Amino acid sequence: MTDQEPVLAHEARRISTKQAAELLGVKPETVYAYVSRGQLSSRRSTGGRGSTFDAKEVEALARRNRREPAEGSPAAGALSVRTRITLIDKDRYYFRGVDATELAARHSYEEVAEWLWTGVLRPGATFTAPEASVAVARRAVDALPEHTGPTDRLRVAAIAAATADPLRFDVSEQAVLGTARTLIPTLVDALPPKSPDHRDCSSLAHRLWARLSGREPDEASLRALDTALALLVDHDLAASTLAVRVAASARAHAYAAVSAGLGVLEGPLHGAASGLAHRMLLDVLDRGTAAPVVADELRAGRRVPGLGHRLYPGEDPRARVLFGLLEEVPRAAPALAAARDVVDTTARHVPLHANVDLALAVLTASSGMHASAGETIFAVARTAGWIAHVLEEYGEAPLRMRPSGHYVGARPPQPLPEQ
Repeated sequence: MTDQEPVLAHEARRISTKQAAELLGVKPETVYAYVSRGQLSSRRSTGGRGSTFDAKEVEALARRNRREPAEGSPAAGALSVRTRITLIDKDRYYFRGVDATELAARHSYEEVAEWLWTGVLRPGATFTAPEASVAVARRAVDALPEHTGPTDRLRVAAIAAATADPLRFDVSEQAVLGTARTLIPTLVDALPPKSPDHRDCSSLAHRLWARLSGREPDEASLRALDTALALLVDHDLAASTLAVRVAASARAHAYAAVSAGLGVLEGPLHGAASGLAHRMLLDVLDRGTAAPVVADELRAGRRVPGLGHRLYPGEDPRARVLFGLLEEVPRAAPALAAARDVVDTTARHVPLHANVDLALAVLTASSGMHASAGETIFAVARTAGWIAHVLEEYGEAPLRMRPSGHYVGARPPQPLPEQ
């Protein structure tokens, strides 16, 4: 028992409220707030005047507070991850230091993806999928119910493609790059075609178009789609990208990491946002004016789809580029006018700019595509960005994406619950 006495004596050391406040760097009232939130335990001092606190517990809380941003600070609740891929700054964004909108305007989606992965531009880069991989993915996708959403189809295709790749557990850079160059076209080619299949076409945008629209594309429309893919390839640590990095941190293979991203992408606040804007534009076109449509959204307590972005106080640069290209597509004129009407109507009360979801909705609505087509475009585009983050995360220490929980529940020991 003798060797236990020093530990017990240390654990029993009590300090006053004033001492606790000094250790924590807060006011005495804040110390009691910590108690009420369950972050500290207190005991009435001898004589009943004031409270005392376990010194070790106070010191541990002080250490946690030094690691965590204060509430209300810009960094509060944020996770910071080192990355060399994308920078968002002052209503502009950059891929490896190069203006992303200029890259997307001058290079194909495949070329931008290669730049993101390797930092080397490969003019004329094309992606092709192995027949065996496409066959397995198509069988899996074809077995799904007809009403299955696009992200579910892509996730099933990714999992099926993984089963056809015995080398999927190789996480070396060259192996992952090889996976990326075949997985993306496999995802596209596994989707059921809506118009004559263009698998023999070298352009991924052309092959994707055949799976989204029953119309034959014109050159301006294909260019808009290809640029949309390049614009959407990455956007820093969006929720889906963070999920991908967590999977890669645990050394999940690339297919599994992409599947994790697709699982998060499906939310209405992420990849599915353009579908809401698409339906809104069709409603505006049907009713002839945006005013009643915007009023219905606001009356229902919803945000107007396609407006504003938390990372861009001003104009979303992706929307600006895509709207400019859509001006060159004759049949996009009605949807463009409807989008402008939505922006102008809303601006009477709140000056919000159009974001890329609204621009994507103009593209899909004017091309005879389903409302979910924007989600498919977003998912295919972002797969390349996820691969870039997978490669970067594989270069970090494994399992580093393992945050510690900040427990705020009842302090133990608690009595066993009654039956």
